[in-house]
Amino acid sequence: MKQDDIEKYVDKIYAYALAKTFSEAEAEELSQEILLTAITSLPKLRDENRFEPWLWGLAANVAKSFRRSMGRQRAMFVYNAPEEMLDLPVLEDGDEELYSLLREKIAMLSKLYRDIIILHYYDGLSTKQIAKTLGIPEGTVTWRLSQARQKLKKECDHMEETALKPTRIRISIYGSGNYNGDTIPFPEVYINDSLSQNILALCNGEAKSIEELAKLSGVPAYYIEERAENLKNRCAVLEPTKGKYLTDFIIYDDRHGKYCEENAEAALAPILPKLAAAMAQFFGEIKKLDFYRAEKSEDEINYLCGILAFDVLSAKYNTQTVSAKYGNTSYPLIPANYDGQSWRYIGFMESGKYHRTGIGRQMSLNHSGQCGTCRHDVFSLRGFGFRNMMYDYYIHVCEQLLFGRASDADEFNLANAVKDGYIVKRGEEFFVTVPAFTMQQKEQFDQIANACLAPLMPEYAKLVAQFTQEYKKLFPKHLADDVQRMCHEFFLGCYDTVSAYCRKEGLLAAPKNAWVCDVMTQWKA
Repeated sequence: MKQDDIEKYVDKIYAYALAKTFSEAEAEELSQEILLTAITSLPKLRDENRFEPWLWGLAANVAKSFRRSMGRQRAMFVYNAPEEMLDLPVLEDGDEELYSLLREKIAMLSKLYRDIIILHYYDGLSTKQIAKTLGIPEGTVTWRLSQARQKLKKECDHMEETALKPTRIRISIYGSGNYNGDTIPFPEVYINDSLSQNILALCNGEAKSIEELAKLSGVPAYYIEERAENLKNRCAVLEPTKGKYLTDFIIYDDRHGKYCEENAEAALAPILPKLAAAMAQFFGEIKKLDFYRAEKSEDEINYLCGILAFDVLSAKYNTQTVSAKYGNTSYPLIPANYDGQSWRYIGFMESGKYHRTGIGRQMSLNHSGQCGTCRHDVFSLRGFGFRNMMYDYYIHVCEQLLFGRASDADEFNLANAVKDGYIVKRGEEFFVTVPAFTMQQKEQFDQIANACLAPLMPEYAKLVAQFTQEYKKLFPKHLADDVQRMCHEFFLGCYDTVSAYCRKEGLLAAPKNAWVCDVMTQWKA
């Protein structure tokens, strides 16, 4: 290919430049730059059969640089959108603010529309050429181009900014998985950035398009697209229709706490006096039971034992929500996620103004070889402090101290268990700070719970089921399985309301933040 051959394209290059500029003078300048660059770059062309695609690719790059250099004089250089595209009034050179706004609105379009706008008005491609470039039908290009025009016209007519104030969601998981927070991070780590949280909050209960998310968050669409794709890959959002995203897990907010405050005690009112009398009997019997109390106060132990009693009774009496959909249990199985583990996200976006009825729970097992026989349960209850569940090697150390097994734990794990408060050292002795039951003691405990409370459980279960029916309506319909799992836990969670009533009756003292509600239980000999 010789330089003379480039001369055959002079008229085409000028026409191309004219389409990319605002005046004939600018077109002449741009076409000269394209020609000069083509001549100097021609020796780099290895395949002469690829000359024309090479030339127009080079022209597009030169045009981009040219528009950047001209940007100091014209704010509209990036998107050469003719007025008939937007049906807007002619913009004078002084309309810097309006040019800037239009440029911003184009950036806010999703990739679905933005690519077509740029290819058509910026690169001058026909709908047929765009269809070939993107690998989609020409009719789809025409439709999306029309939609993009309407979106831009609407935005430029209103010119309103509705940028979202930063939203914070505390995200955790429930279910099962092998994570340690260090070498194996918990899944929520990957979706905990501020932009992802804003997307999740905006898509909670209602699917949103990329353009809607960009407008509401004040963040360009290409950033939204990247995060939305990550959220989708991390099983945090669904894409029910192309380009629209819907948060795929429960996020609690003030509506849920408000409903609980207004309805929980009233729902259980018929049985609360009878439950209080039964709890008084239960606390008296527990006082006689010999188990490791970790030097806890009587009230602190009573709170814990009340939770454990309702947990025991739940296995038999929490059947009010059984349905054909779930077979013999009211707790839907949790499917495996992208990492092969069976868990679900759960989010909290509550202001603290209202109290949501419930008792949180974490549980871990000691998997240390043949020696592991205990599990550690941690409950979160209103007014109590909280500490995380133990890792298995912490449980193992505590188990050895409590049950006198041959020690094979290294000093490092013992020292860390002391540092994190699960064990305290007094002189040369170590003491576990977590109450604990042997298998035999737990069997005796279960017998007491059944003797004192079981007669009231059918009525209690019925009232709890009635309470949950309206509560379920506060959640998005597509989260039915998650809602079922959460409402299944109301049998245990409503002990929160029962214990509050017991405080009113003088059976329990007000909880203290220094108290922690956790227990170790031996599950095999």
